[in-house]
Amino acid sequence: MIHTLVAGGGIGGLAVALGQARSGHRVTVLESRPEFTEIGAGIQLAPNAFHALEALGVRDGVADRADFIDELRFMDGVSGHRVAAMPLTGAYRNRFGNPYAVVHRADLHRALLDGCRRAGVELLGGQRVTGYRQSGGQVAAVTASGERFSAQVLIGADGLRSAVRGELVGDGPPRVSGHTIYRSVIPMSEVPEHLRSRAVVLWAGPGWHFVHYPIGGGAFLNLAATRDDGARHEVAGEPATSAHVMEEFRGLDASARRLLELGRDWRVWVLCDRDPVETWVDGRVALAGDAAHPMLQYAAQGACMALEDAVVLGSLLRCDPGDVPQRLEKYNAVRRERTARTTLTARWMGSELYHPAGARALARNALLARHSPDELHDAVAWLHGTVDWGGA
Repeated sequence: MIHTLVAGGGIGGLAVALGQARSGHRVTVLESRPEFTEIGAGIQLAPNAFHALEALGVRDGVADRADFIDELRFMDGVSGHRVAAMPLTGAYRNRFGNPYAVVHRADLHRALLDGCRRAGVELLGGQRVTGYRQSGGQVAAVTASGERFSAQVLIGADGLRSAVRGELVGDGPPRVSGHTIYRSVIPMSEVPEHLRSRAVVLWAGPGWHFVHYPIGGGAFLNLAATRDDGARHEVAGEPATSAHVMEEFRGLDASARRLLELGRDWRVWVLCDRDPVETWVDGRVALAGDAAHPMLQYAAQGACMALEDAVVLGSLLRCDPGDVPQRLEKYNAVRRERTARTTLTARWMGSELYHPAGARALARNALLARHSPDELHDAVAWLHGTVDWGGA
């Protein structure tokens, strides 16, 4: 049996812990916050996420809390014209073997947390990992209080500003994208009937876009409006007034603007990611999720990639303790190219697909409108389809 330490008790960390526990290992999760909780609102889960959740044994627990989506709809945010839509039922589900859904982040976290508790994972709050030390066949996670926890493996799943990454990669602070996002959740009962749907709807405009979709069993509508405003300083969860949000999206079509007007208790973030790196493994230490490959939200794959990491690690670390370093190197090799491609695709979508103006926007609309549903499915097959779990 291997003893695995996991730094971070968010979605990625709990998924890694569950994958290790299901492989028969002893697992300890060290979370900086006193309680194991998750903040935020809606999150999108493509079929590849459900494949991973199935492998982790919590697919049904997440599906019970999810809203299944019928289509991804792309709208011209200025004219209000429907540009294109990718259907997510029928042929899509048959092809990719699972549905596309949205879920509240807290519900996904809860399903993983319940799974960890059932599997006997040790969950320790108030333990912020600040670094690590390796000696022989052991690795020790060092916490802010000076306490050390020793095991045969340490997985850093401590997010965008990972202390484990800081020691392992040492690439400094995250890259500030220059994009600011405003988020709100409103009761669906306040949404006009003609604006309700089982779709993820994106309204694209010059230097901005607005996304909305149902969550909470259709009881709420998740709103996320993004400006390409050149922001250069990190902001995380600060309040914003409705008047400010409306001013930032003055050119928005009337129907979409009606939804934006319903938003309240707005919170604002400046989006960050990191450049892909070749290596996120050091002996008996590896990174996962946002600690390894933080990405912008535009491909809706950040959580999906973290869930995949967890399954690959669970598969590859079914080994003797002495084989751990080599297995972690294989994990790095299996995951590096896919996560780097997804990171760069998300950046491209934010700049080239969602935010063009003028002639470039018209050309984009014409190109998207020419694609059939099958062609749109082909375009996402590399991302939503079958995943390499490592071959172990």
